[in-house]
Parts: sequence; C-alpha cells; structure tokens
Amino acid sequence: MNLLITSIIALAFSISTQAQDATAIIKNADDKLQGNSNKSLMAMSIVRPKYTRTIEFMNWSLGRHYFMTYVTAPAKDKGQVFMKHKTDMWNFMPAINRMIKLPPSMMSQGWMGSDYSNDDLVKQSSIVVDYTHTLIGDEEIEGRMCFKIELIPNDNANVVWGKVIYWVDKEHSIIPKGQFYDEEFYLVRTELGHDIKNFDGRDLFSKMEIIPADEDGNKTIIEIKSIEFDVDIKESFFSQQNMKRIKSVRL
Repeated sequence: MNLLITSIIALAFSISTQAQDATAIIKNADDKLQGNSNKSLMAMSIVRPKYTRTIEFMNWSLGRHYFMTYVTAPAKDKGQVFMKHKTDMWNFMPAINRMIKLPPSMMSQGWMGSDYSNDDLVKQSSIVVDYTHTLIGDEEIEGRMCFKIELIPNDNANVVWGKVIYWVDKEHSIIPKGQFYDEEFYLVRTELGHDIKNFDGRDLFSKMEIIPADEDGNKTIIEIKSIEFDVDIKESFFSQQNMKRIKSVRL
C-alpha cells in the first residue's frame, strides 16, 4: 500500500515538473521574441496561385496589452493603423477618416487578406498564459534538436485555436515549427521559421512561412527587416489620437 501511494505521488510530481518545464520552455521562447517592448519593421508577402502581394509595416509593442501597427506600403493601403489597447482592438482607415473597433469574432480572420490572423498581429492571446503546456517528446527539425510541446487552451481562455503544437529549438529557444488546430483538432495551418539572423543581440528567425492546410498554393511569408528590443515607449503612445498621427511620430 505504501509503495502504491509513493508511486502515485512520484507520478504526480513528475507530471507537475514536466508541465512546469514545458511552460518555462515556451515562456523563454516567447520572451526572446517579444522582450519587454519592441519596435520593428516587417514585410508580408501574400502568395496565391495567380499573384503575390507584398505589404510593409511598422510595429510597436509594450508588454502583452499594447500593440500598434502602421502600414507603410503599398500606396493604396498606406496609413492604415491597427492597435491593441488592453482588451480592445481598433483599426483606423485614413481614406475615410474612420475609426473602427474590431469585435472578438474577427480575431481569427486573416489580416489584410493574408493567412496571418488579426490575433497573430496584435498578440491578443498569450501562448504562455492562455494555454496549458505539455512536453510530449523531442524531435529533430531541419537538423535542430527541439522540444515538442502541446498547448491546450485553459478553461474560458479567449483564444482562436483548439490546440497548438510547437517545436522549440533547444539551443536557441526559438520556434522552427508550429501546427495550429481548430476546436475539433483538425489541422488549420503550419508555421515554419527560416534564416536565423541576429537582431539587437538575439538570434531569431528572420522569416516565418504560414501555410494553410486546405488551400493548395497559398501561403504567407513574414520577414523581419529590423527589430529593436526594450525600447523606451509609454502606455500613452497607444492611443486613438496617435493612431491618426502615427506618420509624424518618431521614437
């Protein structure tokens, strides 16, 4: 009887430790990519069987609650601004001088017609806070030994995905591969990281390829042109007033 109790306690401790380790691995990878704050310049190529469209934009973020994106190209989209302020997401459209509040139901929709969702853009959900993490094995991805970690949404978490699997590079604490599933655990899309570069002292993938599972020939490629971490930025920057004058703002 004592042996049985000891075994149960040992198993429970092992599961608890594994969960803590998996969460720590995910948190390290997330912190490396986000920092306390950051400013970046990115390009997004929307690839379709009959055309490719490229959008360039600037991002500013502070923690998990403040995020702003300013579209710099092409000309017809230039000036559009997207902002996350705590739990609200806004879109300013200068062509019609209109400010629109985006409802939670739009978080799963593609941003600017891409395979990159509104939730991805503003990091509405947190891969650290909103999910339970389980280490399910080790696997090699393109010559990189990785932790394979399953993320299941916590109860009442406001998230887009029913399940996520991440492969986290053991050496660099970056994510070369991710798979995203709907609530019925059908694969919706795969993300692949490519071309490691050093940005502000951090080795990161400079390109991320997003491939939808059921749309042959479609993909979206996000490229980091530049990124600075732990920049001096205040909560007051993330306001509707700044959304309308962001072109003249210099950080």
